[in-house]
Amino acid sequence: QVQLVESGGGLVQAGGSLRLSCVASQKILYINNMGWYRQAPGKQRELVADISNGGSPKYADSVKGRFTSSRDDAKNTVYLQMNSLKPEDTAVYYCNVRGRDSTRDAWSNYWGQGTQVSVSS
Repeated sequence: QVQLVESGGGLVQAGGSLRLSCVASQKILYINNMGWYRQAPGKQRELVADISNGGSPKYADSVKGRFTSSRDDAKNTVYLQMNSLKPEDTAVYYCNVRGRDSTRDAWSNYWGQGTQVSVSS
């Protein structure tokens, strides 16, 4: 069973930066989308950034111009560089990978365990 391991969360002051990383525990042969979601207390999980295979990253309007996501398929890793952080960015951040090990398999959605990002004012 593939596991996604996230790192890089923490506490930062407003205006600061953090870089999240997410790596799969084992090789995923076919990867479609890789991205990041977040969930703040009392709110629904929302998409932050998504990169389709061969496509450009797409971002939530609230993070455009501040966050940058990239992927390294050879390493089964996805990154989220977060700059100019705001208190409203405080949430648990989850990475997501849609992949499969064979063209005969259905696509699977894999989730990380979540990493806390807290931004103080």
